Amino acid sequence: MQRRADVLCTSVFTLGEVLTGPRKYGRPADVDRARQFFMNSGRVELLPFTAQTADRYSSIRSDTRVEPADAIHLASASEFGVELFLTHDKKLQKLSIPGIHFIAGLDAKLL
Repeated sequence: MQRRADVLCTSVFTLGEVLTGPRKYGRPADVDRARQFFMNSGRVELLPFTAQTADRYSSIRSDTRVEPADAIHLASASEFGVELFLTHDKKLQKLSIPGIHFIAGLDAKLL
């Protein structure tokens, strides 16, 4: 990814998910480290959840049986035209979502 100068994108919802664990277990230093990585490292682009993203979310939820959290991630990726959506979820890997070129597993051989 770094050799190709790819941009790692994720929904702002991911930040909330990542911060929950350390916050739940009273680990403020880990909360700060995660926040720094996602917000200030320059290595991640946080995709906003806009009114247009909400519209895509509703389409994804009505057309598929994905969980709400997954639909948020897919809608964000779709709205911003993400080339590759990586996931461990085999069910998501089978989907075709307009605006996302490829959905693959983290173990996919991409090169």
